[in-house]
Amino acid sequence: QVQLVESGGGLVQAGGSLSLSCAASGRISSGGVMGWFRRAPGEGREFVGSIRFNNGNKYYGQAVQGRFTISGDNAKNTVYLRMNGLQPEDTAVYYCAATTLWSGVYQFSAEDGYDLWGQGTQVTVSS
Repeated sequence: QVQLVESGGGLVQAGGSLSLSCAASGRISSGGVMGWFRRAPGEGREFVGSIRFNNGNKYYGQAVQGRFTISGDNAKNTVYLRMNGLQPEDTAVYYCAATTLWSGVYQFSAEDGYDLWGQGTQVTVSS
């Protein structure tokens, strides 16, 4: 079973930046997708962004559009998230998500489209 391992979380002041990375322990095919979700305290899991490897298309959640940038390296089975302009409302556990072959059944923002999940990394933004 492919495992996802996140790194890069931490504490940052409002307006600051952080970068996250997620590496898969096995191959994510070119037909796969890797991305990020987050869960704030007391909230459900929210789509942050994803990248489709076969065409490089990127998708973002409305709350992070224009501030966060997702990128990926299919050869390294890795996805990155650069977070700029962080605000206290961005405080959450950030989860890496992936699927080795995108089915096309779900929207990229839907949790059900992903069958691999990381353990999560905490991002805390102080005001």
